[in-house]
This record gives sequence, C-alpha cells and structure tokens, in this order.
Amino acid sequence: MTGAAEMGIQPLLQADARAAAEPCRSVEMRASPEPMTGRPARRAALLGVAGAALGSHAGLRAIQVRPDGAAFTSGAAPSAPLVRAAGAREEPAARPRRGGGVRRLAARSVVGTGSVAVAPAACALVAAAVGAAQRRRGARRAAAAGPRARARCAAVAEAAATSEAPCPESVTEGPMPGRYDFEVVERDLYTWWESRGFFRPEVADSMPPGPDGPKPYVLPMPPPNVTGRLHMGHAMFASLQDVLARFHRMYGHRTLWLPGMDHAGIATQMLVERQLASEGTSRQAVGRDAFLERVWAWKEEKGGAIVEQLRRIGASCDWTREQFTLSEHMTGAVIEAFVRLHEMGAIFRGQRMVNWSPVLQTAVSDLEVEYAEQNGFLYHFKYVVAGADGQPEDEHIPVATTRPETILGDSAVCVHPEDPRYQHLIGREVLVPMQGRRIPVIADEYVDREFGTGALKITPAHDFNDFEIAQRHDLPFHVVIGLDGSISNSVEELGSPQYVGLDRAECRRKLWADLEAEGVALKTEDHLQRVPLSQRSGEVIEPMLSDQWFVSTEDMAQRAMDAVESGDIRIQPERYKKIWRGWLQEKQPWCISRQLWWGHRIPVYYPTNKPGSDRYFVARSEAEALTQARQELGDDVELRQDPDVLDTWFSSGLWPFTTVGWPDESADDYKTFYPATMLETGYDILFFWVARMVMMGLALTDRSPFSEIYLHGLVRDEKGQKMSKTKGNVVDPLESIAVYGTDALRFALLTSSVPGVDTPLGKGMLDNAKSFANKIWNVGRFIITEYEKSEGSRTGAYTTGMSFTEEEFKAMPWPERAVISKLHGLVQNVTQALMDNSFAPPTKALKEFVQEDFASWYLEISKTRLQEHLGGDAASAEGAISQRVLLYALEVSLKLLHPFMPFVTEAVWQRLPRGESAAPSLMISPWTESNSGALVRDEGAEGWYTKMCNLVSQIRNTRAEHNIPPKERVPLTFWCDDAAFQEALQAESSAMAWLARADAERIEVGAFGGRGTAAEGVVRTVVSEDLEVDMPVPEAAVDVEKEVQRLTKQLDWITGQLESTEKKITPSFLEKAPPFARDKVLQKKEELSQQKVAVAGQLEELRQTQGQPARRDVLAGLALGAMFASSPAARANVGEGDVLPQGARQEDRIRKGADAWKKLGEKLTTTQVSDDEWTNTQGFLRRLYGLNDDMSYLARGFKGDKRKGAEKLIESFKKQVKQADKPAKAKDLEKFMTFHKEITGYLNNFTDMLSDVVEDLAFEVEDVDIV
Repeated sequence: MTGAAEMGIQPLLQADARAAAEPCRSVEMRASPEPMTGRPARRAALLGVAGAALGSHAGLRAIQVRPDGAAFTSGAAPSAPLVRAAGAREEPAARPRRGGGVRRLAARSVVGTGSVAVAPAACALVAAAVGAAQRRRGARRAAAAGPRARARCAAVAEAAATSEAPCPESVTEGPMPGRYDFEVVERDLYTWWESRGFFRPEVADSMPPGPDGPKPYVLPMPPPNVTGRLHMGHAMFASLQDVLARFHRMYGHRTLWLPGMDHAGIATQMLVERQLASEGTSRQAVGRDAFLERVWAWKEEKGGAIVEQLRRIGASCDWTREQFTLSEHMTGAVIEAFVRLHEMGAIFRGQRMVNWSPVLQTAVSDLEVEYAEQNGFLYHFKYVVAGADGQPEDEHIPVATTRPETILGDSAVCVHPEDPRYQHLIGREVLVPMQGRRIPVIADEYVDREFGTGALKITPAHDFNDFEIAQRHDLPFHVVIGLDGSISNSVEELGSPQYVGLDRAECRRKLWADLEAEGVALKTEDHLQRVPLSQRSGEVIEPMLSDQWFVSTEDMAQRAMDAVESGDIRIQPERYKKIWRGWLQEKQPWCISRQLWWGHRIPVYYPTNKPGSDRYFVARSEAEALTQARQELGDDVELRQDPDVLDTWFSSGLWPFTTVGWPDESADDYKTFYPATMLETGYDILFFWVARMVMMGLALTDRSPFSEIYLHGLVRDEKGQKMSKTKGNVVDPLESIAVYGTDALRFALLTSSVPGVDTPLGKGMLDNAKSFANKIWNVGRFIITEYEKSEGSRTGAYTTGMSFTEEEFKAMPWPERAVISKLHGLVQNVTQALMDNSFAPPTKALKEFVQEDFASWYLEISKTRLQEHLGGDAASAEGAISQRVLLYALEVSLKLLHPFMPFVTEAVWQRLPRGESAAPSLMISPWTESNSGALVRDEGAEGWYTKMCNLVSQIRNTRAEHNIPPKERVPLTFWCDDAAFQEALQAESSAMAWLARADAERIEVGAFGGRGTAAEGVVRTVVSEDLEVDMPVPEAAVDVEKEVQRLTKQLDWITGQLESTEKKITPSFLEKAPPFARDKVLQKKEELSQQKVAVAGQLEELRQTQGQPARRDVLAGLALGAMFASSPAARANVGEGDVLPQGARQEDRIRKGADAWKKLGEKLTTTQVSDDEWTNTQGFLRRLYGLNDDMSYLARGFKGDKRKGAEKLIESFKKQVKQADKPAKAKDLEKFMTFHKEITGYLNNFTDMLSDVVEDLAFEVEDVDIV
C-alpha cells in the first residue's frame, strides 16, 4: 500500500473500513494538498478506489470528486436515478433489472466523469463499474504520461484489490431461471472481476501455490491497432490466450496477461488525413505539430474502442499494466533500442528496394501488401541488337513484360549463360526502345531458359529480383517512376522526355502505342497476374529504389534460428520450424523507416549549416545530438531531425520487454516477468512480428523474449472459405455475442482450434455452443435445487473445495465411483492438454462428460437416490452420497470448463454452498489437480458404466423399433457373462428400471451360458459378445429380405469404419498422440470389432430363415440397428421420444438432397439454362418438398426448444420450396436463386441440428483428437 499512501489516499481506505459499520453516512477526505486539474490519472485513481469501497457496502449512495479533484465525498443520492458527469448534461441511468443491478453503464457516461449518482438499488454495481472504467481510462492516459502516473494507477489497483465487494446480486440472487440469460450475467461479472483485481498477477499471493510453485506465467498480448474494431481474428486470439491465462492463474502460477495497443502508424494517419480532407485542408497545410495534435485528439476521443470490445470477449488481462506503443515510456524505450542497435552497427542508411505506396507516400512492409489475381497483358517486343557503331542491326532479342512503362529504366537484358539461342550475344549491346540507349546483354543463372522467351529485361530500380541481379553485375540504377506514381524527370536525361509527368498507367498505354508505331512491338497476349496492392489505400504498389533506414539482420537472424533449433524456443505446430528457418535464412535488410508523421520519429539529426557534410548524429535527445555535433563540427552547428518515423513493426518488435520496464533492467516487473512464457498469435505474422521480436530480444537483452510460440489459424466460414464482405459471409463477433453470448462464441471457436490450421465457424457451431452453455446452467440448477430442497433433512453439508478420501470413494455405490473416476480421468486429461497448449480436444472431452456421462446418465440415476416418487430419499445415506457426488462433480466440471466458458461457470459456481475460507470467485479458486493430491480412479466401475449406457441405449432403440410407448414399463432379462457385472446390474435394478423405462419388479439377471432360445414374443438384443437382453414386444409383420439388406449395409459400414480406424493407429500416432486421444481411438477400434462380430452373427442367423416363416426370437438382430447409437454418449432422456434407428436413411436422404440442391444452383448459374433444365428443376423441387417428411420424422427425436425450433424450420422450408416453384415456372433465374439461397440455409441449419441432437451414424473418431 506504499503507492496508496504516497498518493494521499490511505485515509480513504481507513475511512472505508470505518464506514462499513455506519451504512448511511458521508465521508470527506482531502486526497492531496496539490490541485489535480488536468490530472486525469489521479482523478481516475481516486474514483477507482471510491468505486471499490462503495461497492463493499450498499449504505454509501454516491461518489463525488470536485472539479479540482482535491476532495472525495460520499453521501446520500438524489431522488432521481441519474448517472451524472460533472459539468455535463444529465443522462438517464441505465434501466434497472432483477437482482438490483443495472443492465449497462454507458462508457461515455462513466469514463472521465467527476461525479456519479445512482439509485440505491444499483449503487454497488455502479461503484464497481465507475471504478473499473475510471481506472481503465486513467491507466491509458497514465501510460502516455509516464512511469510516475503508472505507479499511481498500480497503487490504486492494489488498493482496490483489497476491497471486499461481493459478486453482483444480478448473478447470485433470485431463483435460477429455466434458461441461462447471458445478458444478465456477463457485463456485471466482468466489471466485478476487474474491480476486485482478479486479473492481476498479484492475486496469486492469496491462492495456494500450484504443484510447481507460484512461478510466473507471462502472455504478452499482440497489441491490436488503436483504430481497430473487434473481428473474429481478435476473438480467436483473445479466447485462446484467455484460456491459458485463466488456467495458469487457477493452477497457482503468477499469471500476467499484458495488454496494450499499437499506434498503427499508417491506419491512424489515414483516418485523420481523411478528416482534414473533408474540412478542405491537408496535413501539409496544417503542419506537422498541428497534425499530430489532431491525431492525439482523435486517439483520446475515439481510439481504443477495441479495448472495451476485448472486455466483451472476457479477456482477463491486467488492464492496470496496459501499454500504448507511443506512450512516454515506450517512446523512450524505442529510441534507446535504435541508439543501441546503431552503436552495434546493426542500423544503417542506404539505398534498397522497398514497397512504395504512391497514395500514402511512404514505404510499407510486406504485410501491408496484398496480392490480387487480375487479368492483364503480357507485352512482347524487340530488343534490337546494336552494332559496333551503335546503329541497329537486323537481329533482335524477343522480350516479354507485364509493365512496359519500366522499359524506360532498363539497364540490361539478361539470358542464361548456357542458352544456345543467345550465347553469341552475351557481351553485346542492345538498344532501349524509344530511347536509343545502349545497354549490355548479360548472363545469369537466375534466368529460366524454359520460361517465356528465355530473356529478361532488367530494371534494377523497380523490381526486387532485378535489383539483386544488378548488384551482382554492377549495373546502373535508373529511378523512372516518381514517389507519386508518375514518370519522373530522369527519363528526359535517358532520352524519352515525352513521357515525363505521365501516370504509370497512362505511360503504359502511350509507350506501347509508340512501340507499335515504331515496329518494335511483337504482340500482346492475355495474362493472369498477381498484382501487389496497398492494403490500406488499394493502389498498385510500386517496387522502388529508395534511401531508407535499415536493420542488418545477418547476425540477429542467425541467433533467432539457433534459438528454435536448440529448443530454447518451441514453435507449435512444429512444422513451422521449417518456415521459420526458410524465412530467416534469407537474412535480408529490414527497412524500418516510414515517410509518415504519426509514429516514433527517427532519432537521427543532420547539420543544416555545414554544406558538404554527410555526417549525421544518432542520439537519445536533441540535446545529446547537439553535444555530439558541436564536438565534431563546432559550436555554431544547427541540427534538424530526420522527418521519417519508424516502422510500426520496429516498436512492436520490442513489445515483450519494453512493456515490463526495459531499458530499466532493475524494474521489478522486468525482473519478474521477463522473459515471457508464451507468445500466442496468428501464423500469418510469424515472420513480420514474431521473428522480429526474437531478433530484437536476443540483440538487446541477450535472452529469447519467450519460450513458446503458439500459432493459430485464420477464422473462416463454415465452408472453409475466407470471410469477406463481398461474399457476405462475415461473422461479426459482437453480433454473435449479442445473439449467442460470449461463452458460446468462445466455445465454438475453441472446439475447432488446432495449431496452424484455419478454423471454420458457422451458425450451427454457435447454436450448439449456446445449447451447451444452457446445459451447464440447467445441470447446475437441478443439482442446486435438489440440494436446497433437502435442507433440514440431509445428514451432512457440502461446501466448495471438498473432496473424497480413498475410503469414502471405495464405500460409494459403483455408479458414483464410475462418475468420480471418469471425472478424475478428465481432470488429468484436461490439465495435460492445457499444459501442452491443446484446446480442441479438452473442449470435446468436457462436453462429452458434462452433457453425456454426467447430465444424461448420472443425473438420471441420482433421481432414484433423491426423489421419493422413484424410491429415493435425500435424507438417507445413499441420498447424501449422491448429493455430494453431484455437487463435487459439478464444481470440478465448472473449474475445468471455466477457462473456456468463464461467465456461465462463474454464475453457477457462485450459487454453490461455500465455506468461510472459499475463494470469492471461481476464477481464483485452485485448480482441482493442484490441491487435491491423488485423484482416485476405478476403471472397473468405469467399464460397467459404459456397458450400462450401451445396454440402456440398445433397449431404448429396441423399444423404438417396435413402437413401445415410453410410458409402458416392460420386463427385462439381462444375460451377462461377467459375474461381477451381473451383481452390479442387480444392485442397480431401480436405476436400470428408470433409465430403460422398465418394470423394476420384473428385471432379472442371468448367466450368459443359461440363456437358451428366446421365447415366443420376445426379442433378444445383442449388446456385445457377452451381454444380451430379452424384452417382450408386440406382434408385428417383418420383411426379412428388407432387414437382411439393412443389416448387410450396416455390416459394410462397420467394416469400413473399422478399417479407417485401424489405419490411424500408426506407430507415429501411438507415439505422438495425447494419451486420452490414443485411448479413445483404441477403445473405438475394440467396440467396432465387437460390433462387427455381433452383426455378422445375427445377419448369418437371419439369412438362414429366408424363405421360411420368420419367428420373432430369430429376428432379435433387428434391434441391432441400435448399434449405430451404442456409444456411451447416447442420450438418456427418452421420455420425449428418441430418434429411431431407421433415421439413418432419412438423414442420408436429407444430406444427399442438400448436396444435389447445391450442385443444381452451381449448374444454373454457370451455364445457359435450357427449357428442359427448367422443367427438371420443377421436378427437383417436388422431390425436395418430400424431404420435409424425413425432416419431420427425425424432429420427433428432438427435445424441448430444439424440437420447436426444428418444427418451425421445417414449416419455413416447405413454404420456401413451394414459393420457389413460381420463378422456376417463369424461368426467372435471379429470383429463383434468391429462393435457392434461403432453402440451402434451411437445409444446412437442419443438418447442423442433427449434428448436435441426433446420435450421428458414425462412431466418432475426431481427427482433431489425434493431432
């Protein structure tokens, strides 16, 4: 609290403690004797602490900071509910909502205010929001103001972190509704997390250390542009990094996720230049200083919106340490880095090729150049051979170019030294068309003899490859295209003055016309070419020779390569090591100067009054430069600073170490948090940013800036296409959050995230993720409700953090042991996956456990322990054990899920019964494995659990095959070869009866060897080689031939799946796959093998009855259609109806119909549509309409809202298909394709529903689990 005392706010904190006992009082403290006018960081600091204090006791009703900032007052609120900024118009407060909170605090009503008054019910939340918002703005301004202001903000954050503001009532109070309302939860929770200081690494001091101690875990955030708006790329990196930050924080590591913003030189300058242009002026007209003032004003007013948007995605960054690349500290660090690198001899000024933007009037980096496929021409012309007297001869060399205007700057014609066509001309001269200049014919092995004419024109000043050739052959450089893209005056000296001043494109047309007139042109031909375009301004980039500042990367690149090769830095995925080496081996000079005004001005100074002097001075300040210059050039020397600024990638290349205090290597943050641990970013900037950070870090700190590099892919649409506005397939993350919630968006992205691979994202994935969030909520609601119902009758209490001893575990019934054992296996797998930076496999494993093993199976079993109408008793010993298992499994599942879905997990966890020593938030509660010691397992019980799930799934499908109503309780006889499992089934007969909707009084278990032949009227279902079940079914006529065909097809499918699975089990897979992925595939192989044997046996038995009267006991194999749903993931709640096994056929027809429909659209739009094709299209529509029967059939197996949604979708589908018939008859292609697009969407949405709701007819062996 030293910082708080220095600021004069320690009395405030003490007053807050006194005020807690006096809820309705006013507190006034003088924070500092000095005025605070113009000191936003301090006002933000005071109000931040006030917000934290006010949030801790609802009696305080208002916060007041006088305009001079000298006093702090808290007292009664006015009657009207307002959020008021001092000196500003009054604005109505946000609408109140249940739980006493407010729906939203408008940032512009809170950030920067000096006075806030709110309705009493909203007081605590407003206080926390004001505190957080003020600190955010204050921290950003303080970042630009220097280290003193940042220290103050850190002290305030430290003080705020000591407050005891409770979790918002909107999250914790009132009954849990039937659906998860993310709008109620997300904003309030995030504000509370931030106001409590949970995002700061210092929070680790209040947590138990992890298994490997409280070591630092540091994630530097790739700084988004200050001009940026959240897109899916940001959502992806924020989700991935937040998973790592939250996991390592819970694991006990001192976690720092360090955020910030990049000043975005070109993008920001362009925005302000456009503003000036709209006012009828320009930056040149207003001057540099005035222009920079405008840019800073824009940045303060509108810049940094993306920071707030990152909060919407749930980013748990330490915002008190937020950095900006143009802050005072960062600017000083950048200058220091330039000076040191220059002193090392790594920075030099020289002429090199650059990407020049004529519109922006600056060099741009390779990353700011986009290539587009454009139709153009290849221009063939003659280079006439010159005689000894310089006159043209009859012989010529044919040359082709896509840019005739560059002929004016040619310095040579180049051929391969072994090309027999031109060997006799090597060393001769040719004449430049329209100039008559003589240039040499040279030989270089760079030329490809087989490509084109085998001869190249060399324009060294306007082509990167030509520049390299010219250097090897000592050719002259002629810059013939000026900075504005027009032909320069230099062509006059070269012999073609008629082209001076023409635009590049205009010159091309005129020059080619002149060549044709002179008889030098040979031909033009169509040519598809890759054209470099400026990412920012869109015009064609001009490769140009220019005087610029460069970094020599020779030594730095080698050190960066060595760091990866030695293992000092690990790259995921590993295949990018080759790309890393390939890029760095080139060791090209890096152009770091930009002809802009917004950015870090190059710290180089030139004498202005010493004619003939070519000296320049590199210094940390103008005063230091002047001292150097006077020593060399005399006391009268005058200096001017280089007008250029540094490339944005130069300053961001220093990010990992400058953000923690460098060049002050004694700074606490630098000593604690450098080097960083993980650098997570997109693979597309591996070279542009990541490699440069490594090079700069090694050069300036002599250490690798981080030890791990994780590269994520691009986010694409559900078809794998790049998102673009022109395609209309852009998915806006903020819109997605508004519709689906933050957790759903994060989970949808993470479920498909594989390092280095692009991630598809579609509506179906978002729907599924939203459904899963709701499932988590409802699982929690059921468990918490059952626990609350038993209050007063239960024998023991449960609080968060409790676990089971080995003795308690062994004493449990076997289903409880199985669930806990599976959960403990999940803990181990998820922990290891996150340690390995693996994201998709744990999301799938977590969803499978929570949604299937836990929710669909054990929750149903627990009802037989707790609910009286099923024979349960919550007050019994068995009921108490079940409740403890439910609460324990829920809490551990919430912890495992929290890094992926932070909001819904925190909202549920906050309602769990908690002890006095419990953490205030799930996000700082210890990770399960880090504090529970050995995680007990019982693999035998797990095996029984899987068998039981398979068994019940088979029974349900047999019931469905024979149309047995869900309410009808049937007798069952189990035939089991495993004596222990026989006893297990008998012990859980009541649970089996409930799950299978059977008659508990008529369940029998017998030895497998004594089963004999099934009785008349009984169908025998084969579950596995050693487990069968008999069930009486009603009489029904059976088409034996049809069933043989079905089982044959089923056997072929199983065989194919088995072969496919076996192919994946390679030595490499067994060695490299994560353990749980490997075990899953091996288990799948075993299941498929058993199913193949069982189906083949039943098929053979059925074939023997063909041509004979069929007995239903022989037709037991009919129920084997359920093999397609025999995975333990089969759903348990059959009361509302299951999807029937025959659904495989319906689904197949729907998917094939959808594919054919898409192909029809492609055909109609790419060919001339004939009358016959329109007639066929009408027939297609009638067949397509028939799919609604298949869709309706499958929808019978959907449940709740999913079923309603499917029924609504089917009705819309039918309507659209009917309406599409009209434009088909009218042969109106444009209108028909509008319907085609909508119908395609309905088909896609329905198949997406099937992926989530219906058990897929494939045994799921996800490739992502094997990566």
